[in-house]
Amino acid sequence: MAEPSGKRLKTNLPNCKTHRTFLGSRVKQNLPAVVEESLCGVSTLIMEVAYILDALAKIFEQDDIALPRVAAFFHEQSVNEQAKAEAMLDYLSDRGGQYCSKDIQRPGCEEVYAVIPALELMLGHWKEEMAVMVELSQLSKEHSDPHSASVIKSRFLGPLVPRVKLLGDLLTNARRVGCTSDRSGGFGEYLIDQLQEELTNVSSR
Repeated sequence: MAEPSGKRLKTNLPNCKTHRTFLGSRVKQNLPAVVEESLCGVSTLIMEVAYILDALAKIFEQDDIALPRVAAFFHEQSVNEQAKAEAMLDYLSDRGGQYCSKDIQRPGCEEVYAVIPALELMLGHWKEEMAVMVELSQLSKEHSDPHSASVIKSRFLGPLVPRVKLLGDLLTNARRVGCTSDRSGGFGEYLIDQLQEELTNVSSR
């Protein structure tokens, strides 16, 4: 029997306003409509984070900033986020769910010119993503979908927790070595080789 339609309860999960259920078009693998909609919305959120990280990478590639290792780090994380979004879409498809193509918003990081605000922006998005994954896992449990809850926790939430911790440590060390919060630059930016070791540690997790 099809799940009854109704207003979605208020949550912090990204709401897929364009999402529609196509009754009878695909075989649903016991996938509740609210979980399907949330998976659709969260995958778009992850794509937006990937877009933001790629924009940050391009900022640090500019001649007047020229921090190629930092740029490479943000680019690598952008690729990882895109792969994560695609993995979630694959899972949604495997369960018989639908994805609604939506426009990705502008990154909104045009005024970022230094390492510290870039890392702060990235950390904020990762914390938001982690909170969303926790809520999505809980939502799946509440709607009798333990499989989705387990997949979200193991494949998407679990790997993100240590990355948030390491990025927080990296941000603390960036402040300690004298990285600035504006485009004036500072000695800390020239200690990028020291930071690169921690960047590599974050990337390898």
